[in-house]
Amino acid sequence: MERAVSDSVQIRELDEAGAGRWDAFVQQCPEATFFHRAGWKRVIERTYGHPMIYLYAERDGDIQGVLPLGQLKSLLFGNSLVSTPFCVYGGVAAEDEAVRQALITAAVERAENLRVDFLELRHPRATCTDWPTKDLYVTFRKPLDPDPEVNLQAIPRKQRAMVRKGIQAGLVSEIDAGVERLYDAYSESVRNLGTPVFPRAFFEHLKREFGDDCEILTVLKDGETVAAVMSFYFRDQVLPYYGGGKASARQLKGNDFMYWELMRRSCERGVRLFDFGRSKQGTGSYSFKKNWGFEPEPLYYEYHLVRATDLPNISPTNPKYKLFIELWSKLPLGLSRSLGPYLAKYLG
Repeated sequence: MERAVSDSVQIRELDEAGAGRWDAFVQQCPEATFFHRAGWKRVIERTYGHPMIYLYAERDGDIQGVLPLGQLKSLLFGNSLVSTPFCVYGGVAAEDEAVRQALITAAVERAENLRVDFLELRHPRATCTDWPTKDLYVTFRKPLDPDPEVNLQAIPRKQRAMVRKGIQAGLVSEIDAGVERLYDAYSESVRNLGTPVFPRAFFEHLKREFGDDCEILTVLKDGETVAAVMSFYFRDQVLPYYGGGKASARQLKGNDFMYWELMRRSCERGVRLFDFGRSKQGTGSYSFKKNWGFEPEPLYYEYHLVRATDLPNISPTNPKYKLFIELWSKLPLGLSRSLGPYLAKYLG
């Protein structure tokens, strides 16, 4: 697809041959995130089969802005166009306002043509200020000092005590080449929260696609898995993204130790920003990250309504899902791993 916006700016749709140029732009654009990388298009298409529409703006032969989109369509959760599915950040990353507006206009046109319920752009800062915005999510980001000991002392006293308990319990960490131990811990953890788990293939595709920029850290006690986390590295940042603990993690302070180990190892790797990621306001994960001394920053999930008349609320905080969550958390683990992927593919 090619669409002329002006004499100088054209909107095009990414094909496989252009992925290298797309990623080169993302790497240097200050507004871009790890979730703007072209690899997400391949991962989501291979894992779930959702149509992915990656738009970019070109001026004089150079990419000036990108907008990754994915369409999620199901009888249960409706029909949406999202930037970016399965990612906490998305929306437009652009060099200037004219390019940004051209890409947003193109996305609105695509949403209208597809007759989706709504278009959702997950911006880390207010962008479409006249659109309805969901006040639900925040993110937690904090600079890292090059000295791990300085970072340890910066953790508030009560949380630092939890980290030390994990160290004293004899926990150790390893970098995993495969996803088996991660999936074991993560799938148990999300089942306990009443949430359907993603398929194992999703994590395999992420690891294969992003290589060393997608790293799995596993926490062990006497050779047994306690907790594990998959993190993404982008420029000078680390983003712990998919993590979970086994039943032993609570007693052993496995999650506390795990995030400290990731922080410590990241310092040694030269990382300067720890992105603790998205949480819903008022939830346990929100409080957990606050306890580490991180301050919440609002996220701007902005909506253009097409067929929908109200903002969507596909969230565990929605009261209508309360019974489902309670029942799901009681499923046998093996059954939750079998059934979960059929639902989770639409929870992007």
